[in-house]
Amino acid sequence: MLRTLLFLACLGASTAAIASDAVTSDQTKRIAADVMAILHDSTAPGASIAIAKDGHIVYSHAYGLRNREQRLPATVDTHYEIGSITKQFTAAAILQLQEAGKLHIDDKVATYLPDAPHAAEVTLRQLLSHTSGLPEYLDAMDADHTIGKPASFDQLMAHIAGKPLDFAPGSHWAYSNTGYAMLGRIIELLSHESFRHYVQNHLLDPAGMTQTFTVGDETHLPDMALGYSRENGRIERAGTISDSVGGPAGFLVSTVGDLQKWNLALQGGRIVTPADYALMGTSVKTTDDGDAGYGFGLFIDTTNGQLRIGHTGGSLGFTTANEYYPKQGVQIIAFTNGKDDPEPGERITTAVFEELYPELAVAAARPAAGEDVAATAAAKAVFLQWQRGEPDAAQLSAKLAAKMQAGLAKRMGDKLLPYGRPSAFVFRGKRTEGKRRWSDYVIYFGPGSRLKFSLGLDADGKVASLSLG
Repeated sequence: MLRTLLFLACLGASTAAIASDAVTSDQTKRIAADVMAILHDSTAPGASIAIAKDGHIVYSHAYGLRNREQRLPATVDTHYEIGSITKQFTAAAILQLQEAGKLHIDDKVATYLPDAPHAAEVTLRQLLSHTSGLPEYLDAMDADHTIGKPASFDQLMAHIAGKPLDFAPGSHWAYSNTGYAMLGRIIELLSHESFRHYVQNHLLDPAGMTQTFTVGDETHLPDMALGYSRENGRIERAGTISDSVGGPAGFLVSTVGDLQKWNLALQGGRIVTPADYALMGTSVKTTDDGDAGYGFGLFIDTTNGQLRIGHTGGSLGFTTANEYYPKQGVQIIAFTNGKDDPEPGERITTAVFEELYPELAVAAARPAAGEDVAATAAAKAVFLQWQRGEPDAAQLSAKLAAKMQAGLAKRMGDKLLPYGRPSAFVFRGKRTEGKRRWSDYVIYFGPGSRLKFSLGLDADGKVASLSLG
């Protein structure tokens, strides 16, 4: 395996690094080892990364292949589908229109799209923050295999017409491509431009982005990566989402260098005002669940105890990540041409951050105070059972055991098995919620791969609830 990794590293290496103390030679070697290990574990044959410090790219590099069949190497100029990273462009466009006085984000969707499903119940703010409760149009299109076929906005909405809301608007958070499809249509109606033209004229051009296109342009891009996914245990070429189906929710194609131009423009006040950029990066509150961990087109969370603001992207054959760490002034971008869970794009950005700041990674991996070592060992054993899809019913409450037997065990196994065997099982604390006594853990796997895992015990000491992620 090592020989294979070294061969791919040499074949796919293309670097445009700027000499800087921000990334040492030892760090670049460890980053390369991490990236190649992640590629080896995933469907992705290639990756391109960029690291920026205080706005300046200090290191960029490519690994592996952009095309498996023709053995073509990835480069730092390779184009990848960036998937849902597109959403921050859509969110910025809506805020531009608000700044121009053409809309207000607390307006109901019906103000602009009176015939859209649930338009009188949902606001633009809820669309932006994934708190609308709207059902997912892509789920229906995936089920009937029409994601690759062109569709009008009305045809997209027909997939959810007549379906109830998943929850009361504003009460919970659930990722929704439907909301961003609606936002894109509103942008078109108010600007009198197609969404594609609006993005070019008001977002890409002001940011100086000359290497960002859409999935509809892929066949004309000479350095375009091919996407791959796993089908029936085999790595195969993935299809491509239609331009009109992905649209405002995820149709952009870019390079790591061009996306960094976007980061600079957005953070620097050239796209929206500083106040609106701050709004994009402020987590919304839901009425029932509290902090959602999402603003407008941006996730807000922590890794290794450090604030992280950014977004991941996943399309039919690509996973990407664009993450900013404000305290360190570091932006890390990773594009890969493989579709997996855990996502190789986010794994790479996490692994790179840990190589840049290893002391933070070490501190984050220390168990919290008050650990019961025997209880942790038992929790790990439970996880390994579930990872195999074989939970011990004797350890479960009757209700959870019934759910496991009804199919939850298989679904759990299918989700957890790709993570591989844990390398560390770290206790993070205990809490009580209602009648449940919870123990929280973070499970470490390969480079950049970890999973939050919590067990809730009932009064009889049986596992009655679990939480992942």
